Amino acid sequence: MTELVKVIEGTPMADSLTIAEVFEKRHDDVMKAIRNLDCSAKFRERNFAGSTYRPENGRRNYPLYNMTRDGFTFLVMGFTGAKAAQWKEAYIAAFNKLERGSGVLDLNNPNQLRAALLDYSDRVIALEADLSEAQPKVEALDRIATADKSMCITDAAKHLQMRPKDLFHWLKMNKWIYRRAGVAHWIGYQDKIQSGYIEHKVTEITRSDGSTNIKEQARVTPKGLSRLAQVAALT
Repeated sequence: MTELVKVIEGTPMADSLTIAEVFEKRHDDVMKAIRNLDCSAKFRERNFAGSTYRPENGRRNYPLYNMTRDGFTFLVMGFTGAKAAQWKEAYIAAFNKLERGSGVLDLNNPNQLRAALLDYSDRVIALEADLSEAQPKVEALDRIATADKSMCITDAAKHLQMRPKDLFHWLKMNKWIYRRAGVAHWIGYQDKIQSGYIEHKVTEITRSDGSTNIKEQARVTPKGLSRLAQVAALT
């Protein structure tokens, strides 16, 4: 029986010539299908590698493609029929077998070492990207953990590490707060109050001259601060 999948430089691969044979298609049609796949250039580069073969008693080489499991899956997903389904299962089993078998790294095989190093590098880069993305959320949670009561919008801005005027503008544009005509203080929208993001409190404000003034104030709750930390980077 034709070998469905083989290891090339440490990676299980299928080739277009064998696929054409087992799925009973012309090889030039399979090659054309690969060239016309509606996939990104990055996906094509990672999962399809051009190569050549020479037929038995042939005088010249002909092109073929070697492809990864993902490349194979992308190519044959449109192949239909009971026989095609059987061969798809056979290929998947062959990939699984080789991928399990290739778990033991041959330290004397430079191709396997190179493939393992590239795979490790890709995983490290992906992990660093995930950590970088998560870091602002971690810092936001740290800031929120210190908040045990509602705070004025200016103090909320400090916790979010933004300018107070930017936070006021964002809250206004995103319908968290508004001002009634003839009223100086900000008022929370009812849905934000019901959601527990905003509350109103009467507070005593000390003026610069030492006198005091009683003022109603829209304040951000810890729950509201948590929500703001999720959306702020506030765009």
